[in-house]
Amino acid sequence: MSNTIIWSKDGCFYCMMAKQLLDSKGISYEERNISSNNWTREQLLEAAPGTTTVPQIFLYGKYVGGYDELRQYAEEHEMWRND
Repeated sequence: MSNTIIWSKDGCFYCMMAKQLLDSKGISYEERNISSNNWTREQLLEAAPGTTTVPQIFLYGKYVGGYDELRQYAEEHEMWRND
């Protein structure tokens, strides 16, 4: 099980963008899709209280937030540099 988790739902553009961003950098993750029967909105709210949107991302066990926060976190930590 990965310590990077993306809470998502079907048809979510920002969920897709977050997964593509992580994939492009070789970061493995566990997707918890609340549109499936395996995960629920209630479980999402237990993991990230007060959230109202997806994706909600935990990067290496640390709560980051949504897609915009993931991009910002990555830039601040120079995770996406290819130099």
